[in-house]
Amino acid sequence: MRRASINTKPVSIVDDNQFFPNLCSLQAVFLLAMLGELLALSLSVANSGLQHIDWLDLGLRSFLLQWVLLLTAAMLCGLRLWLGRQSPIFAGVVSYGLVLSVTLACTILGQFFLSRRLPDLWVVIDNLVLAAIFGGIVLRYLYIQQQLHNQQQAELRARIQALQSRIRPHFLFNSLNSIASLVATDADTAERMIEDLASLFRASLQEPGLISLSEELELCRQYVAIEQRRLGDRLQVNWQISEELEPQLTDIRFPSLLLQPLLENAIHHGIQPRPEGGEVWLQLQIEDGYLRINMTNPVMQELPGLLVSGHSGNQMALDNIHYRLQAYYNGQAELKMHKNVDIFEVALTIPI
Repeated sequence: MRRASINTKPVSIVDDNQFFPNLCSLQAVFLLAMLGELLALSLSVANSGLQHIDWLDLGLRSFLLQWVLLLTAAMLCGLRLWLGRQSPIFAGVVSYGLVLSVTLACTILGQFFLSRRLPDLWVVIDNLVLAAIFGGIVLRYLYIQQQLHNQQQAELRARIQALQSRIRPHFLFNSLNSIASLVATDADTAERMIEDLASLFRASLQEPGLISLSEELELCRQYVAIEQRRLGDRLQVNWQISEELEPQLTDIRFPSLLLQPLLENAIHHGIQPRPEGGEVWLQLQIEDGYLRINMTNPVMQELPGLLVSGHSGNQMALDNIHYRLQAYYNGQAELKMHKNVDIFEVALTIPI
C-alpha cells in the first residue's frame, strides 16, 4: 500500500523586503525618544549656552520633537509594507514629505494651543528647515540600515538553502543501488524506499525554514528506514523521546533537515565501517525551556581520530549544522561534540 508523503510547510525566517526598519518595536520607540531628547538638548544649548540654558525652551523643544518623531514613526510603521513595494525614490519622497508635514502640523497646532494666536511664520520656517536637515539624515540612516539588513537576509537565505539542499552523493548512490537490487526480488520494499527517498529530497528542495519537530523526526525515520534496508541488522537505532516532549512534537518549530545530517554522520562513520555494525542512540527531552538532543554512535578503534576532525565530509556536515543554528537562533543554540575511546556524542541545545 502506498504511504502518504509528508507535507512539510516551512516557515520562512526571512522577512519581505522592506524600505525602513520596524519603527513600532519597543526598542525603536525608545531610541527615537532618546534621539528627540538629545536633539532638543543640543538645540537649547546651541541657542543659549550650557550655563544659561532656558529650561522652558528645552521643555517646549522636547515636547515638539517627541510629537514629531513618534507621530512620524507611527505613520511610517503603518506604511512600511506599502513603502516596501514602491520604488526607492518614490518611497523616499513620500517619507520625507511625511516628516515635513508632521513637523508643520505639530508646529502650527503647538503654537496655537500654547499662545492662542496665529503661528509665527519664522518659527514655522525654522522648524521646517531643521526637520528637513535632521529628518533627511535620520531617514537616510534608516534606509541604509534596512537595505543592509535586507542584503544580509538575502545572503543568509541563499546560504541556508545551499546548506539544506546538500545531501551527500554517497547516500544517493547507495540508496539507488539498493533500490535497483530490490526491484526484481522485492518490488514492495523497493517502492517504499523510493517513497522515503522522494520525501527526503522533497524536503531538501523546499524553502528553508522551520517545520514541526514531529515532521523532522518522521523525515529522520524515513532516512533510517532506507539505511536499515541497506545495512540490515548491522544498524540499530534507539529512539528515546521524553514523555514531557511527546505532546509538544507538533508545536515545537525546528529547522528542516537538521537532524538528518547528524543521523547520516553517525551511520556513515560509526556503523557502516564496522563489520558487526552498531547502535545509534537518539535522545530528545525538554529541560529549562530548551530542547536538548543527544546522539551517540560507536567509534572505530582502528581510526580513533576519524569522527572528530580527520574526515572532511563529517566536519563539513557538522559545520553545516553549526552555521544553520547561528542563522536561525543567533547564538542561543549550541552544538557540542565529545569523543571518548569508543563513543562519539553530539549534543544539540535549541531554545523553545
